[in-house]
Amino acid sequence: MKIPLCKGGELLKTSIIHFVISAIIGLGLGYLVYDIILDSSDEDTVLTQEQATDQTAAVEEEDEEVETPDVENVSNEENILQTKGCIGCHAVEGLNLQGGVTGPDLSKAYSEVEGKHGKPLQEFLKEPTSAVMSSVIGGSPLSAEEIDQIVEELKKAAEQ
Repeated sequence: MKIPLCKGGELLKTSIIHFVISAIIGLGLGYLVYDIILDSSDEDTVLTQEQATDQTAAVEEEDEEVETPDVENVSNEENILQTKGCIGCHAVEGLNLQGGVTGPDLSKAYSEVEGKHGKPLQEFLKEPTSAVMSSVIGGSPLSAEEIDQIVEELKKAAEQ
């Protein structure tokens, strides 16, 4: 039996329709699987953070009477660099904050930003001159208070 290759273009149309349907189903399944995996890993992260918070609270209760004045106690939730997501891309070794490796370590940012970007750190955080930071901060602008807190933290990091 001989199959016509192009009888009025029907075989070609059928092939294209099958391809499109397969692509839609494949992408949909891929998205669902990714979403399920992503959701379960987020729940694990939240659970781990909650456990860490509970452990930190327990240790702080035990150590309330034995507190050294030279040591600054800052919980993860209170650090502006973590709450604003800076640690997602940057580490700050000067503050012992392990973070992402996409961006540079911010330990020396307080003293180096002006030389690299032509404006002091506080002004850079208001209006970044780098394309990446412009899009990041443009999507989530910092308040004046947040900028002051970040500058203060990075000043501490530079002094270490």
